[in-house]
Amino acid sequence: MSVSTESAGAEDLDSIGELDIPQLADVKGSVESERRHRKEQLAIAFRVFARYGFDEGIAGHITARDPEFPDRFWVNPYAVHFSKIRVSDLLLIDEQGQVVEGDRRTNKAAFWIHSSIHHARPDVVAVAHAHTIHGRAFASLNKLLDPIVQESCAFAGDHVLFDEYKGLVLEKAEGERIAERLGDSRAAILRHHGLLTAGRSVEEAAWWFITMERACQMQLLADAAGTPRIMSDEEVALAHRQFSNANMARHNFNLLAGLVVDEEPDVLQ
Repeated sequence: MSVSTESAGAEDLDSIGELDIPQLADVKGSVESERRHRKEQLAIAFRVFARYGFDEGIAGHITARDPEFPDRFWVNPYAVHFSKIRVSDLLLIDEQGQVVEGDRRTNKAAFWIHSSIHHARPDVVAVAHAHTIHGRAFASLNKLLDPIVQESCAFAGDHVLFDEYKGLVLEKAEGERIAERLGDSRAAILRHHGLLTAGRSVEEAAWWFITMERACQMQLLADAAGTPRIMSDEEVALAHRQFSNANMARHNFNLLAGLVVDEEPDVLQ
């Protein structure tokens, strides 16, 4: 359905139908099947991040809240390359930062950042954070993303700038400050550090991260080439409604997940 974005108002946006894609279920049946689903999607997300080059040394982590124990979350083990992570490698971390399932250690920074957000945001199932090239470059500019492309509008009014830097997040207080600054937003730009996204599923958090990294890349390119046009309020509202759609995010991630499972079936082991 085409809409004249120069003249579209709030009443026009209300008339736009839902995206023509099947609605995916939020819950996968029993606790056990939901846990397995989240762990599979989490392991796959690491493989996807590796394919996008979102891996750098031992940095970066994605977490998924356990469906039975909401104060606990699953996370990648320390110093295992994203491209090698399998379901069986994932660790379950409790509210004190102790490994309660798994036989490896985790990244201390992963605990302080993710535990604080999971505690503050009961609606959040997954949190993604990695040290990417364009995300870090953009984070040095000390500003938010501009709505210059439709994908950037997924974050319009829905991301924040964490405008302090104290090195690696190795203390509870800094993790809590990040969570407080994030508030109810879906994403944060951590100054001089990188990007962070949150979602009601692993699929959402991972897809928002991919989208945000690309949005940073596009803005860096556009700013270097000239003065990009800022989209109108009406255009932003339209694009935000469409590109911040959680169901679409899950569908987009599932396309990538299918490739990983087909080409790297060991991820599910």
